[in-house]
Amino acid sequence: MTHPIYLDHHSTTPVDPRVLDAMLPYFSEHYGNASSRSHAPGRTAAAAVEQARERVAQSIGASYSEVVFTAGATESNALAIKGCAQRRPGAHLVTSAIEHRSVLDACRRLEADGWALTVLPVDRFGRVDPDDVRHALRRDTVLVSVMAANNEIGTLQPIGEIGAIVRTSQALFHVDATQALGRMGLDVDAASIDLLSLSAHKLYGPKGVGALYLRRRPRRVEPLPLIEGGGQENGLRPGTLNVPAIVGMGAACELMIESGAVERSRLRMLRERLFGALASELDGLTLNGHPDERLAGNLNLGIDGVQADALLLGLPGIAVSAGAACSSGSVKPSHVLEAIGAASAGARAALRFGIGRFNTEEEIDRAAHLIAKQVRALRERR
Repeated sequence: MTHPIYLDHHSTTPVDPRVLDAMLPYFSEHYGNASSRSHAPGRTAAAAVEQARERVAQSIGASYSEVVFTAGATESNALAIKGCAQRRPGAHLVTSAIEHRSVLDACRRLEADGWALTVLPVDRFGRVDPDDVRHALRRDTVLVSVMAANNEIGTLQPIGEIGAIVRTSQALFHVDATQALGRMGLDVDAASIDLLSLSAHKLYGPKGVGALYLRRRPRRVEPLPLIEGGGQENGLRPGTLNVPAIVGMGAACELMIESGAVERSRLRMLRERLFGALASELDGLTLNGHPDERLAGNLNLGIDGVQADALLLGLPGIAVSAGAACSSGSVKPSHVLEAIGAASAGARAALRFGIGRFNTEEEIDRAAHLIAKQVRALRERR
């Protein structure tokens, strides 16, 4: 059985072999508990964790002491949002309509428990207007949470402008950078970011590990922990540290620092190659998301005249994510497509392509050919 052409890198990425090589010794040879610093195995594990912390911090322009390891971006988002909100019961939160569910659901839970919530709209490209943030701020606003890059349509937010506006208030600025790390430049100081959520498995690292950046200066960010016990990670994320995974996240960040800009250029070329090939063979295509301010490897296309589930069934050789822009059976429009006005009453599939590090030009050409062939076949049956 041959592997499908993998074009779903926004969902997850394969572990880079160099990352795996860095991790393997910490499953066997260096198996110590990083909290057991009274003996050599524990100190070795602790040193590996701190080296990884430094690499993660370097990738976002932070200090190593400002990085807390978690089990992934969902936990980081929860700790950032709920942990900060709980310091000011009943205060005001601001977020956008196209955030990841781990952000939106956390905010909605707080709203149900008595906090006030403003959900900002986006334009047809999925961008938040910084002026909307300015107008939404209140004296009791505790947190503004806007993602750096959208996981479905790839749109990049003007986080620098938003951060500068939030900095004029007493509110904190949280950024979900799950999709952004390694796919765009990130600098927490330049963008006035107070909290930033990260995940390793979107960056050719392992699943089950992430990080949360917490600013220390000029104002110290101190969310309340979601769980207690053990005191690890300054008491914010207690529990025995997953040393192999943390090492893997550090190695993945190091690779990104070394070659991120070159990789983004190549991904952008592959994306344009795919878009051009599909457009040359098919009509009825709509680009979802911003035409320029988007992730280099992201292509989200509305395809008229086909249903998403039928299209996927006919593409067993391609791993790609589909969300319907119209409701068909159990397939519902995504909240992101609804927010940008791309949900249609007619038959239309929305394909999200996530192009990655190991994709080749030959794979892109093959995928375009297979998709166009299947779309034409489905249209002929209507």
